Amino acid sequence: MMETERLTPKKYAMNVLNGLAIGTVVALIPGALLGELFKALLPAFPQGQFVLNATAMSNSMLGLVVGVLVGINFKFTPIQSTSLGLAAILGGGAVQFAAEGLTLNGTGDVINVGITAAIAAGIILLLGNRLKAYTILLIPPIVMIVGGGIGLFLLPYVKGITTLIGIFVAQLLNLQPIVMSVLIAIIFSVLIVSPITTVGIAVAISLVGIGSGAGNLGVCAAGFGLAIAGWNVNPIGTSLAHFIGSPKISMSNVFAKPKIMLPIICNAASLGVLAAIFNIQGTPMSAGFGFSGLVGPVNHLNIVGWTAGNIMITVLIFLVAPIALGIGFNYLFTKIWPIISPDDYRLEVA
Repeated sequence: MMETERLTPKKYAMNVLNGLAIGTVVALIPGALLGELFKALLPAFPQGQFVLNATAMSNSMLGLVVGVLVGINFKFTPIQSTSLGLAAILGGGAVQFAAEGLTLNGTGDVINVGITAAIAAGIILLLGNRLKAYTILLIPPIVMIVGGGIGLFLLPYVKGITTLIGIFVAQLLNLQPIVMSVLIAIIFSVLIVSPITTVGIAVAISLVGIGSGAGNLGVCAAGFGLAIAGWNVNPIGTSLAHFIGSPKISMSNVFAKPKIMLPIICNAASLGVLAAIFNIQGTPMSAGFGFSGLVGPVNHLNIVGWTAGNIMITVLIFLVAPIALGIGFNYLFTKIWPIISPDDYRLEVA
């Protein structure tokens, strides 16, 4: 296990954030890659329901995956890491208890997953090697009950953060369409690289129409922009995961170096204007996904119709524009106004 005297508060926070970022992508990427495809194939291939069920299970295991990865970052033992995972999935709220048993419902609150993981890691560090031969007997129940219990206690209060952000975003819907679209796109481009769930906010405030479309394009700006900015310093798979999976994979980098979001925010603002001009649409359930799993573009086309013209506009707005703007703004902030460098986007993903 990591020696506590070498563990600074910054390192502690980064261990949790890295586990949260990578774990979120690992748990959600099966659904992002396969969800929309198998939903479309279901009428002709009913066996595809197994894949949808498996990806739903993967989503609900987010807390467990995050907890284990946080433990690995702290160099905990397998017993400690898996105990941390149990605490995180409990505290995240994905497990729903009822008289007839328990069920898994969604991912849980991602912010609270991270908070619970941080608390559970602290408990493990405090216990250290004091339990000796009784570690395997005592660590799992202590970490799960105490760490996960504290997380569950905090859950309703932490959910209030998402509620407040949702109320703020809802107020933007009363603004002039272009201003509204720009602001929502910027906000979603920032939220997607934080522990806050963009989909949860969109559903909470029933974000529809151009507002939903702008939110999706903000996520596209983050996904493509971060992939482009780190293309030369990250493996291809890691770069692709930003828009195929989730930009949250860069969460720890953004917290450590907020300036790397400058080209992303500019990209999102530009895409917000395009959302208003081209009437990009969406639903509460599609907002916040961006290009991941083609949820954003497919839902836009489902609303406006699958005509040749609409397909062309969708490809231009959801794919060509964020890539072109990503390249342009990355060049601006690395060459013309060099305040960031490609190394700022480097990710250490095992």
